[in-house]
Amino acid sequence: MPPYRLQALQDMRARAKEEAEQAFSSAIKALEKEKAELQRLIDDLEQRKRERKAKVAAYLKEVMFKGAGINGMNMMNRFEERLKDEEAQVALEVERQREAVKVAERLVEQRRREMAEAAKELKAIEKHRENWQKQVKYERQQREELNQEEIGNALFLARQRK
Repeated sequence: MPPYRLQALQDMRARAKEEAEQAFSSAIKALEKEKAELQRLIDDLEQRKRERKAKVAAYLKEVMFKGAGINGMNMMNRFEERLKDEEAQVALEVERQREAVKVAERLVEQRRREMAEAAKELKAIEKHRENWQKQVKYERQQREELNQEEIGNALFLARQRK
């Protein structure tokens, strides 16, 4: 059988499909990493809220036990505001991370489409090769039949001359 003249193209498409699959896999891993980071930040924010409430309650209890006046209450309010500011910073990080997750999800979708396209292109070239092989086989068979017919005719003519 003659060599397939589009073999280089088939090899290129196979490599493109492989690269697309690897890119998709790495995009999935990146998405999982971003989701894990988001969950970590959400958990951190919830923990900070619980700790703030506990610290404020403990501080309030201590202030009430000591009998501190306005100064103690002002210090408690400043302490609580500082803790709330830290929570707000973490909440901003959570929102940024949610955006990062959305970007990663869009990238995964794009990689999925690229992978599907690469697979479709490879399948098309493989189908072309199959059809080409069938055509080559058919042509070879036709030539052999023609050769057999010529041999048969030559033998027939040789017998008639005798």
